[in-house]
Amino acid sequence: MEYIKFGNTGMKVSRLCLGTMTYGKPTDRWPWALEEAQSRPFIQKALELGINFFDTADIYSYGVSEEVVGKALKDFTTRDAVVLATKVFNPMGPGPNDKGLSRKHILSAIDASLQRLGTDYVDLYQIHRWDYETPIEETMEALHDVVKAGKARYIGASSMYSWQFAKAQYIADLHGWTRFASMQPHYNLIYREEEREMIPFCIDQKIAVIPWSPLARGLLTGKRSKDRNETDRAKTDSFGKSLYDFPTDFDVVKRLGEMAAKRGVPDAQLALAWMLSKPGITAPIIGASKPGHLEDAVAALAIKLDAVEINQLEELYQPHPVLGFN
Repeated sequence: MEYIKFGNTGMKVSRLCLGTMTYGKPTDRWPWALEEAQSRPFIQKALELGINFFDTADIYSYGVSEEVVGKALKDFTTRDAVVLATKVFNPMGPGPNDKGLSRKHILSAIDASLQRLGTDYVDLYQIHRWDYETPIEETMEALHDVVKAGKARYIGASSMYSWQFAKAQYIADLHGWTRFASMQPHYNLIYREEEREMIPFCIDQKIAVIPWSPLARGLLTGKRSKDRNETDRAKTDSFGKSLYDFPTDFDVVKRLGEMAAKRGVPDAQLALAWMLSKPGITAPIIGASKPGHLEDAVAALAIKLDAVEINQLEELYQPHPVLGFN
């Protein structure tokens, strides 16, 4: 395993982060989620492979993912050995204050997450999306107070417009509050719109970039094609369908498959190797739900692509509308 500085902080994370949306329990929204007994071996294997970075969210299985992850990490390792991240924003109850990024919800949500995770602090507390109903000043001050209370070591953000992220950082600087240390954008070989502004901004500001969906909901694993475009998860993943429905995406997928076959490696390894080669990328957030997923991901660290191969993978890309911010 390789380790890297987390943006402009002194914290070190593995070059791969294990995303845990798959772990928790099946629900109407996540019928493909794994139960706790099925989930724990993946967390244990990740630790054995040297992954020290784990990302969850309060909304995953409505809190059960946090419970499963917290118990597994307590059983398989020590708290200080891992970097644990979670998120806040999405509705966690029926009330009007059970969601968003108000001071009221943030301060309640962090306590609820810590209780489910079974820990006194998270290493990274992230806003899952931008809250158009709450002044960013209120959000940034509340997050600063979470850090000063010792409940989070760093704060991060996820998919939003670059101007929004820059405004949040400006507000933090203006008041002497804690800045975002990381950005979790939607980014992969078939969705590269974040290369226009967000990733260059993060490079300039020395902000960690930890992309979600690096394998495009499985589209970059070679298991799906124009004619065979539905896995069990894809059949019920309406959000995923909204992200990857561009006809030209499959041209890129085909090119990836051809190059992977030529190299004699799985498509997923090559897709991750491409991402790891890109400037500014700290740690892609990978998922694992079947045997071999983690081993494939770690093997991608050893694959080095030259400039010709990178160009061949990228040249078929067509601009997309902005996706994944909602």
